[in-house]
Amino acid sequence: MLNTKDIMETITMIQDEHLDIRTTTMGISLMDCCDSNIDRSCEKIYDKIYRLAKDLVKTGEDIEKKYGIPIVNKRISVTPISLLTAASGGDPVKYAKVLDKVAKDIGVNFIGGYSALVQKGFAAGDEVLIKSIPQALAETDFVCSSVNVGSTKAGINMNAVKLMGQIVKETAQLTADKQCIGAAKLVVFCNAPEDNPFMAGAFHGVGEPDCVINVGVSGPGVVRSALAKMPKEASLSEIADLIKKTAFKITRMGQLVGSEASKALGVPFGIIDLSLAPTPAVGDSVAHILEEIGLEQCGTHGTTAALAMLNDAVKKGGVMASSNVGGLSGAFIPVSEDAGMIAAAESGTLSLEKLEAMTAVCSVGLDMIVLPGDTPAETISAIIADEAAIGMVNSKTTAVRVIPAIGHSEGEMLDFGGLLGKGPIMKINEKSSAVMINRGGKIPAPMQSLKN
Repeated sequence: MLNTKDIMETITMIQDEHLDIRTTTMGISLMDCCDSNIDRSCEKIYDKIYRLAKDLVKTGEDIEKKYGIPIVNKRISVTPISLLTAASGGDPVKYAKVLDKVAKDIGVNFIGGYSALVQKGFAAGDEVLIKSIPQALAETDFVCSSVNVGSTKAGINMNAVKLMGQIVKETAQLTADKQCIGAAKLVVFCNAPEDNPFMAGAFHGVGEPDCVINVGVSGPGVVRSALAKMPKEASLSEIADLIKKTAFKITRMGQLVGSEASKALGVPFGIIDLSLAPTPAVGDSVAHILEEIGLEQCGTHGTTAALAMLNDAVKKGGVMASSNVGGLSGAFIPVSEDAGMIAAAESGTLSLEKLEAMTAVCSVGLDMIVLPGDTPAETISAIIADEAAIGMVNSKTTAVRVIPAIGHSEGEMLDFGGLLGKGPIMKINEKSSAVMINRGGKIPAPMQSLKN
């Protein structure tokens, strides 16, 4: 029986508290599109993606109308393109351009999977694809790219880490006339999940079905609103319990949308990623949740502890609501996409070092952080190495999405527009890490890897 109170509560969440389905992402395997002729492979890719995803946007819009639930983004993820490059050879930018074309023809927001997994070394197709990323992202609009450079099982490929520092810098340089937007579509991972529906890191893992629907839910505003009603003397145990109950309600909505989309499109329902993904909109901020818990401003002492509690409570509430929880699932802390994070960074309360500490206890890592344009590539590589080490040792996903603001310096602002928001250029440590990065080699897997 429908509960009137629950219905009214859900309507309030949607209308007043920014609750939405952040993305429905169709994952598509391209393994049967491999061909020794790259042009023929591109034709197969277009045909398969268009055939399977042509109704993705319409289906999302139909569900929105039926239930009144906003679905902000409709996206596609595909098999890491480095695997197809290994079979075909040739210029992998051709793959990026066909992905961009089919994304535009279908009408999705982004398409992810211009990716390579190199945690243990470079296989055929990997290095050539990675070196093509700057051009690929500069010459396309909707393509997103990711590279996995480490894992708990494999350790960290420091040769790849060194290369990715250079790639991030070059990508920003090639899109300097567009607010360095190319670097905002590039993520460097450790322990990358195969079923992540969120961009820019989404790709369709080789262990996934041929085609699948994954859903990413979001609701920082809902959590904040619930906490705002708690008395100031409420204990942290009570706050954690309330967050769990709220996450349960948010995830149930994602379960409904995923099931409906799966049925309408005739493809399996994969996972719900129950991450709290913020936007620049006022009232839709993870930082403001932390401040509601009792911090004067995000970034002050106690921030890491509050975030750890939030992340854990979100996961506990979500897994009770669905047996299909996966992806990243937790709390995102992208600076440019979160109004509270932006304010904390501008005031100097939130530093890059504090953000790094926070990534040890939340989903993903250093996300949408704008760096001074003259930041050396070796320093970017060192930032990647630090995050990869946190992920490797703690058996969790970490990532780096930083944007060197070419031609700009600390204290200025880059404005990406839309969901990507705007980011203040943050102060970095100016001491060099070049000798360490240029050593190359590998950071061995930790003891935690020996679990068999």
